[in-house]
Amino acid sequence: MTVDWLHLSADTWRYLSLPVISALVGYVTNVVAIRMMFHPIEFLGVARPWLGWQGIVPRKASKMTGIAVDTITESLITEAEMFGRLDPREVATEIEGPLLVMVDDVIETVMRRHYPTLWPAAPETLRRAIHYRLRSAAPRVVSRVMHEVRANIRYLFDLKSMITRVLVREKTLLNRVFKETGRDEFIFIGRSGAYFGFAFGLIQMVLWIFFQAWWLLPLFGLLVGWATNWLALKMIFNPKRGFDLGPWRVQGLFFRRQKEVAADYGALVADHVITPEHILDEIMNGPYAEKLMTMVRREVATAIDDTMRFTRPLMSWTLGAREYQRLRTDAEREVVARMPAILERLTGYAQRRMAVRETLVERLQSLTPEQFESMLRPAFEEDEWILIAVGAALGFAAGWIQLIFVFSSVFEQHFGALW
Repeated sequence: MTVDWLHLSADTWRYLSLPVISALVGYVTNVVAIRMMFHPIEFLGVARPWLGWQGIVPRKASKMTGIAVDTITESLITEAEMFGRLDPREVATEIEGPLLVMVDDVIETVMRRHYPTLWPAAPETLRRAIHYRLRSAAPRVVSRVMHEVRANIRYLFDLKSMITRVLVREKTLLNRVFKETGRDEFIFIGRSGAYFGFAFGLIQMVLWIFFQAWWLLPLFGLLVGWATNWLALKMIFNPKRGFDLGPWRVQGLFFRRQKEVAADYGALVADHVITPEHILDEIMNGPYAEKLMTMVRREVATAIDDTMRFTRPLMSWTLGAREYQRLRTDAEREVVARMPAILERLTGYAQRRMAVRETLVERLQSLTPEQFESMLRPAFEEDEWILIAVGAALGFAAGWIQLIFVFSSVFEQHFGALW
């Protein structure tokens, strides 16, 4: 026997609409809850915190940044490990070409600045000797500095501070880390709202056929909005350690996808947070930059002293102590000013040797469920009740809308005088 859908009564269509509307309510409330997690980036409203809203992740950016930083630096990778993979001799070889060009340019710039007439007229043998000695010393200077950096990296570079500064400076990046890492989980939350909402709607339809109390629709709307959010969150993170139930594997979605999530998280952090460019910026401009510059100036000064002692017999003029000190300080300053351009040539090499992405992915995949949960769970846990409450409120409002516009006769029967 087939059903003639075209000739069903209006009441029948109203009853059949209940699970459909319930599914829609479940989906919309869940999607709105997800949206509210991340947007708006800045507080939008009249009076903080009650009359307005700011996305949960942006609002708690400081705390969540701290959690992300702790996860990365305590469980995944350290600055000593990253810099320990850089070979001082390989570093010197990588930048040898531009380094030698820089040495020649610094020599000419400094000597012409201090001896604009005498230096161009100096014997070619003298000029070549100075260039040769400093060019020969340059790779050794780089190698010695790299050895010192590796040995004292904890006093020269702070990985935690760098990651924190990057995430605070680029406000949307923290959102992106959570959204892309939990991409499938958020899709599941939206879809599960529709599935659970439809199931609740079927129950609601059966009850409504036999018991048309006016409060039933608002109550079920509230339950659908609350339960769909609550169930979705529970199914993402529970159970942590899976078990087999017949042919099915029962485990929280987030943990079933650990390998995939690890790959996404590792790629995001390596490509946008712990990058050679950010590391270089931290070294050159971070709180410990002056320590590194002091180290570089010391090595440069040593190389200049060795060179000048060697070439002094060939010099046709005598440098006074004060003038020599000025010349050497000027040379040190010139080298430091040109360092960022030289070090930029190391980004490709550093990316290959530090292997940040590969290390993060491998170690994320080996985390325990409890450690792995700490990556994404903080985005939900503390303010889960807000998301669930918003879902319940939206569902409650939808229930009233159903009562007023779909089952208006029931509404008028109880509220006709007021309406």
